[in-house]
Amino acid sequence: MSPPSSPSDSGRPRPVVQVTRRLPEAIEARMAELFDCRFNESDTRLAREEMVAAMQSCEILVPTLTDRIDATMLAQAGPRLKLIANFGAGIDHLDIASARQRGILVSNTPGVVTEDTADMTMALILAVTRRLPEGMAQMQAGNWHGWAPTANLGGRLAGRRLGILGMGRIGQAVARRAAAFGLQVHYHNRRRLRPETEAALQATWSESLDRMLARVDIVSVNAPHTPATFHLLNARRLKLLKPTAVVVNTSRGEVIDENALTRMLRAGEIAGAGLDVFEHGHEINPRLRALPNVVLLPHMGSATVEGRAEMGERVIVNIKTFVDGHRPPDLVVPGMF
Repeated sequence: MSPPSSPSDSGRPRPVVQVTRRLPEAIEARMAELFDCRFNESDTRLAREEMVAAMQSCEILVPTLTDRIDATMLAQAGPRLKLIANFGAGIDHLDIASARQRGILVSNTPGVVTEDTADMTMALILAVTRRLPEGMAQMQAGNWHGWAPTANLGGRLAGRRLGILGMGRIGQAVARRAAAFGLQVHYHNRRRLRPETEAALQATWSESLDRMLARVDIVSVNAPHTPATFHLLNARRLKLLKPTAVVVNTSRGEVIDENALTRMLRAGEIAGAGLDVFEHGHEINPRLRALPNVVLLPHMGSATVEGRAEMGERVIVNIKTFVDGHRPPDLVVPGMF
């Protein structure tokens, strides 16, 4: 860990802020100006005991999605910790209810990753349906011997049905992009969108998830991970898909039963998949990794320079607002996800 920064010119004690991973250089510099910051110079995930020690020594913790913070850890945090300012929108790695019970507020950075993740969703849809990785592999291996009428045939997007599972900010951004490609947009969501929003997105609501899955050609998972969405796409529901269907997930890996998906991809019961997130984090099923009809990415959906900078700026605003005695603008309330 790096040493604390120097006192502020005003003489007012600055809050001790522990950052668990390296952030963009400009963001770290700005945080060091404003707060008494301690950075993780190694940029490796903190062990459980290191995280507890960090929570015991700071007033504000800035974790990321790689940091699992449960009720037992929060119970050991001590009285100093008052705010967990998460670097990222997803908060399923944090026990929000336990934090609030101990008087610890939690904030996140919603909305920042919307456009970048929607872009990546479309990239995966294109990559799988047009077989881009297979073409790249041919070229890199020097196995391309010229154009042929029947070689590397993928599928046309225009006219296909896209089923969006989860029609929040990112789902709607995907719908806007999909319409430009000529895809017919269907969606399933806890609540139906307003009629004017549906019309603007050219989207058709499916009250029944099962019925939507049976009809669409492409499924885009854009739902958060909650107890209600865990394995929402289980083996039974995956079997409803056409054998020509494609599954794309840029949201949370736990929404899909990964073992069932792998079995069906291997058996040809699903045509392909594009995955940026996985059920067990970075531990990827080797059978899934070996499949030629699957595009796997290392959680790159929000990985843009602009997105990371905006994320850091939101973290700073949340901390500064809290330090000034006000409610953080991105305060997370138990049950809101």
